[in-house]
Amino acid sequence: MRTRLGAAALALLALTAAGCGATDEPERPGRTPSAAAPDRVEPLADTPEPRLPVTVASADGRTVTVRQADRIVPLSGSLSEIVFTLGLGDRVVARDISATFAQARKLPVVTRAHDVSAEGVLSLRPDLVVAETTTGPAEAVRQIRDAGVPVLVVAPARGLDDVGPRIRAVAGALGVPSAGETLTRRSEQRLTEVRATVPAKGPRPRVAFLYLRGSASVYLLGGKESGATSLIEAAGAVDAGAASGLDKDFTALTSEALARAAPDAILVMSKGLESVGGVEGLERIPGIAQTPAGMDRRIVSVEDGVLLGYGPRTDQVLASVVAQLYGGGGA
Repeated sequence: MRTRLGAAALALLALTAAGCGATDEPERPGRTPSAAAPDRVEPLADTPEPRLPVTVASADGRTVTVRQADRIVPLSGSLSEIVFTLGLGDRVVARDISATFAQARKLPVVTRAHDVSAEGVLSLRPDLVVAETTTGPAEAVRQIRDAGVPVLVVAPARGLDDVGPRIRAVAGALGVPSAGETLTRRSEQRLTEVRATVPAKGPRPRVAFLYLRGSASVYLLGGKESGATSLIEAAGAVDAGAASGLDKDFTALTSEALARAAPDAILVMSKGLESVGGVEGLERIPGIAQTPAGMDRRIVSVEDGVLLGYGPRTDQVLASVVAQLYGGGGA
């Protein structure tokens, strides 16, 4: 999953993500998790025709010349969403394990939890690989580049403001900049529409983002740099971890840290929630049941691959968070 997780969480995820499946836990009465973002991406109405070659700037400081884009390998779920939503999904020949949306699901997996298989990528004869600055290991990326394959590196997603720049970067490298502008406008408009559904009155709920992998006993509380702050604030809420003084990405989840954060709601990834045994298992983690969120069972769950991807489906993620947080939203 290519989300904006800190280095420590990424290392832990590399050990655990591949073993976690989607949750099948049923909905419960009250404010408990509901559906995540829809399982398909929505391509632009008009399929663009790439105009190549192009030379573009890469986020790693290099310049990359793309001469053709018939066999594309995006090395993160979010980047895959962008390529498919631009209308060029039929050119994608492999996926990251976090690209779980319907149109990509049957593609071969060449990246698992930030562990790129250079041999797997090269065996598919790509003419363009799209990566992020967090993609690794560096040796694998270098091996792909040394084989003569253009590698475009895109800056990682940190928040809602990154949606447009990431779309434009990918679209520019694919030779479809106009489609990138169209998709950016569509994404921004839809985000604006979702923001308008956030209740205008009442106190702002405090939301704590928890990163959970119960099978590896990984329990982390997100702070200012977790990547969730932008999404939480767009939903009209306060990032409880950041507000409690956590300036870094993640810290160990303790009763004391939860007491300081005092969340009214808890935001989790669906696979993480499943890994601890659902809502009941979450409540057994020390300190959870004593928070306002635990007492009210106010849990917001979103599918792992899209929660912090900040891509074309972020409006759907935000709508899901708003609906779960407020029971349907509305001003």
